[in-house]
Amino acid sequence: MREPEIPEDIEAGELSKELRHELLTLSKENAEGVARHLVAVGRALDAEEFDIALAHAEAAAKRAGRVAGVRETLGVVHYRRQEWAKALAEFRTARRISGLDHLLPLMADVERGLGRPERALELAATREASRLEPAEYIEMAIVVSGARLDLGQSAAAVQHLRDLAMAGSPKAPWAARLRYAYAAALEADGREEEALEWYRKAADVDALGETDAAELLGQEEEPIFVDLTGDPQPEPDAQPEPDAQPEPDAQSESETQPERDAGRQVDGERDRAPGSGDGAQDPGERKA
Repeated sequence: MREPEIPEDIEAGELSKELRHELLTLSKENAEGVARHLVAVGRALDAEEFDIALAHAEAAAKRAGRVAGVRETLGVVHYRRQEWAKALAEFRTARRISGLDHLLPLMADVERGLGRPERALELAATREASRLEPAEYIEMAIVVSGARLDLGQSAAAVQHLRDLAMAGSPKAPWAARLRYAYAAALEADGREEEALEWYRKAADVDALGETDAAELLGQEEEPIFVDLTGDPQPEPDAQPEPDAQPEPDAQSESETQPERDAGRQVDGERDRAPGSGDGAQDPGERKA
């Protein structure tokens, strides 16, 4: 199968240092090609162009199928496409190659996607999961809470996140997601006032738009309309006075210039991956 074309502006150096290091086992020419495909995957995921992302991820995997980061990236693409079985197969392969456990939260969330929350809880209870780094540990906690909700155990879902949410720093990179997950658990448990409070707390620290907390609260920012013409416009309701004449030596007063909608709207969009415990990272950020 022919490889997808890589945009000319994409350079191998854009790939994360960690992933570039993994590609050192390849020839220089092949490593550069794989790196550029992986950067293209990241761009496509950012734009939610999942078919394009898949094509580049598969091309990279065909060139470097024994590189853990490449297989992890392909797994992330399947995860974003909600192709759970394929994602799980790639994550397992990547974990077997690397010997690392950072993919356990994603694997557990995939089990939820496959309708097997019990298996997600089993993964979370393993010795390997207890040794996860802080970021992955929090992601696993979010997945466990979601699995409890899947099983109708809303009180247990709240209990699992309560201490983490209350003791967590608002400056932590996972603060918005953790607070949002705790709010969702509270809401499912019928504690609506507390849930609303934690949705607010999530929105307060969600500068990157990782959750839809602001949308739920009706706090979305109004779009800003930019005047691109610079042409003075008359006041809409102003009517000329037929008999009014300017004084011979008087200077004319400056006219007011209202803002015009030139059809350009400045408003950020965000990218969210599926799954309550979605901690998937784009290849350029890696871990994947």
